[in-house]
Amino acid sequence: MTTVTHDKVERLSTILDKVRTLGPVLRERALAAERAGRHSEETIADIDATGAFNIGSPAEFGGDELSVRQQLDVIIEMAKWDGSCGWTTWVAASTNWLPVGLGARVVEEVYGHSWVGPRVAGSSHFPASRGKAKRVQGGWIISGGPWTFGSDSLWAPYTNLGCMADDGDGRYLVGAQVPRDELRFIDDWQVAGMRATGSVSLTLPQEELFVPEHRCVDFRHVVSMTLDTGLRGSLWKVPSLGWAFSLMGGMSIGLAQGALDRFLERSQGRPIRGTTYKNQLEAPLTHLMLAEVHSKIQSATLMARANADETDRLGALAAEGTPADPEYMKIFSARVLVETAYAARWCAEAIELLQRNSGSTAIMESEPIQRAWRDARVITLHGALNLEALSENYGRLLAGMEAHKNTGITTLDRFAPTELKKVA
Repeated sequence: MTTVTHDKVERLSTILDKVRTLGPVLRERALAAERAGRHSEETIADIDATGAFNIGSPAEFGGDELSVRQQLDVIIEMAKWDGSCGWTTWVAASTNWLPVGLGARVVEEVYGHSWVGPRVAGSSHFPASRGKAKRVQGGWIISGGPWTFGSDSLWAPYTNLGCMADDGDGRYLVGAQVPRDELRFIDDWQVAGMRATGSVSLTLPQEELFVPEHRCVDFRHVVSMTLDTGLRGSLWKVPSLGWAFSLMGGMSIGLAQGALDRFLERSQGRPIRGTTYKNQLEAPLTHLMLAEVHSKIQSATLMARANADETDRLGALAAEGTPADPEYMKIFSARVLVETAYAARWCAEAIELLQRNSGSTAIMESEPIQRAWRDARVITLHGALNLEALSENYGRLLAGMEAHKNTGITTLDRFAPTELKKVA
């Protein structure tokens, strides 16, 4: 089981110390990385050296397999220094359930060798996926694309592509695990924020690609973890939405904490134009603003920590053979989604307050506050964080109604899935 042992506490402390040491370097490189539209190979290697890419990897293959609550601390610390580095680390940690969900053979392929950088990426796991998959002898033929928002795909040995299939009983989503050298990357990541994540679109070298049967699995098997993994830890029993989105909240929190630290640093001795205040930090209007910023960040932090703790608890129950009631699991997952969306909103609002009170020089490309401002807003626009839709869904559950049905990576119908065809 994944438990918070003394060894894991020590390992977490070591990783956090290394991230804090590397942090100023990441902040210094951030502008060049933004202009390049991707992290440098040096940055990927430096992040790897902190252990941050290993926090959610299986213990059986040398991974740290930290608890979700511990992983949250790492994401927060990384995002404090640079949002794009926080995003890349979040994806590396929170997508480990994808290869594990495909079964033991894929687990061996992904984790059974040395690698510098994230282990896996994912792209287009929504019903709107342009990817197509067709069963053939010994595997699948995938086609279509491009697959968009391929975060970490530039550095991972595999990317899991969402593809729609239809065997005659209706369309369904499958996840196809494709090696890096069988993909082509489109230079289309020209965006408002999170620029250095290199979250490019992907396509195939030819019109079609054969994927062996073990690497292409009905996504309902993946999200419900019905296949044998060969892994023992309770981390592999946690609700995947709790894992992914508790950590996603950590990105927003880290960005806001970093912006606050930067504001306090640059405001010392800075006058407020239009007033007689010679030191911004002595002005009551600054004090009122800082209290509001703190409250927004603290609210987001408490929710993310509570959701991470509950995710770990639910994983432990499942590993002991006494999983929580499926209806509770559905409500919890809906709650995590909506609370993560609120955390992203509150942290973005906190950073906007800091930005607005930082003067005109805070719009300069070299100023970390403006980068945090843009990065935080990008998180609020993530396809899985539609605040209004998530609020309605959670409210429907609280009112005793069914949530809206959807398929893909955020489906709530993963704890009592429909009967699926047996996978050999």
